[in-house]
Amino acid sequence: MDVKIEAGWKQVLQPEFDKSYFESLTHFVKNEYQTKTVYPPAAQIFNAFDLCPFEQTKVVILGQDPYHGPNQAHGLCFSVNEGIKMPPSLVNIYKELHNDVGIDIPRHGNLEHWAKQGVLLLNATLTVEAHQAGSHQKKGWEQFTDAVIKTVADDLNNVVFLLWGAYAQKKAQLIDPQRHLILKSVHPSPLSAHRGFFGNKHFSQTNEYLVANGKTAISW
Repeated sequence: MDVKIEAGWKQVLQPEFDKSYFESLTHFVKNEYQTKTVYPPAAQIFNAFDLCPFEQTKVVILGQDPYHGPNQAHGLCFSVNEGIKMPPSLVNIYKELHNDVGIDIPRHGNLEHWAKQGVLLLNATLTVEAHQAGSHQKKGWEQFTDAVIKTVADDLNNVVFLLWGAYAQKKAQLIDPQRHLILKSVHPSPLSAHRGFFGNKHFSQTNEYLVANGKTAISW
């Protein structure tokens, strides 16, 4: 199957695109976009990959579902378009970022500048029906994004994986801890952030590891 995605990702993920589950997933997603309101816009489904070329990937942050409100989702986990109110989890990410590395809290929630520096902002499920959280789970996206994580872990070295929350932490089994840095904490959601997300210092730890392995730090 010919999927429009950044060339490096296309090359390493082509075996997934050729599998029957991905063909079924594609039919499902196309039908959903034709018959319902679905986020993100179809052209931005693979935005996380297009903004963060495979060979440049240094950090992976894993989310679960795209935001399901109007104009929020644009293909990057935790990120929203400029001009859209910041979701609570992102507010808490910015708070920890400020406390950890001293960065002023941005006035918008667009994380494209992270992606362009090699941060893959990957949701486990890449599409969702409007106002229906989890509506596209268990349709094949998780199999695909697990393959993405495994491909990064197998084909690249010294990548930092930020696994926030129980769902993301389960993905650690796909990653060799001898080749990569795996950082885990509770989710930044207001329901859990105070139980260990605040104070996890994941942003400074990420940059220390990258620099120690000859890579450029992320300008968060």
